[in-house]
Amino acid sequence: MSRRGALTALLLLAAGEAAAVSCSDERHEGNRFTVCKVQPGEEELRLYRADDNGLPYGTFANLERAVQAEGKQLRFATNGGMYHDDRDPVGHYIEDGREEMRVIASEGPGNFGLLPNGVLCLRPDRADVIETLRYLEQAPDCRYATQSGPMLVIDGDLHPDFLPDGTSRYIRNGVGTSERGDTAYFVISNNTVTFWEFASFFRDVLKVPQALFLDGNVSRLHAPDLGRSDLGFPMGPIIAVVTPDA
Repeated sequence: MSRRGALTALLLLAAGEAAAVSCSDERHEGNRFTVCKVQPGEEELRLYRADDNGLPYGTFANLERAVQAEGKQLRFATNGGMYHDDRDPVGHYIEDGREEMRVIASEGPGNFGLLPNGVLCLRPDRADVIETLRYLEQAPDCRYATQSGPMLVIDGDLHPDFLPDGTSRYIRNGVGTSERGDTAYFVISNNTVTFWEFASFFRDVLKVPQALFLDGNVSRLHAPDLGRSDLGFPMGPIIAVVTPDA
């Protein structure tokens, strides 16, 4: 290969490494969404909650400083499930193979308890949204996991409690996964939407078989390629993609 050809190849490789996550703005049925596509087999997709001293990161800026200290770059991040006032997770939570909170399978108040809910399970080379009872039956060996709810899409169908004429409208975010677990789609609405409208985007546009609601009012996105890093109240768990510093 010529020197010029080798340089071109290196530039293409660097560009590929820089594009660890592809994010785009989409429209559907009069609503606006940002979609970030992550391929777990090619990118380090994981969960963060607190530092070595037990202090929750809380913000994208704090997490970015922490990963930069490890010689990495924060390429994507979003809030990763519901949490209490002390920012501990409401439901099941595993970080780096260690379970910090057990699975909550019972019905309860609020969106989390609107069964069926589900778990985002991250394993080497794959990501899966799994309905909670199915998760308990399968007992997958997740390196990272976070439970939230309700499920948005279950085996290609919308959650049975969602109504086309629903009136509850919020900024919402969630995650859907492909059948093979090789692609995860993280979506945040850029205007207020109903559960029906939000879930329909996963089913009809992204065509994922399983999708999970992450949260509403606290929904935020860090997408440097779009020049976006949302501010707001401190978060609990954070889902992120990190890459080695170039």
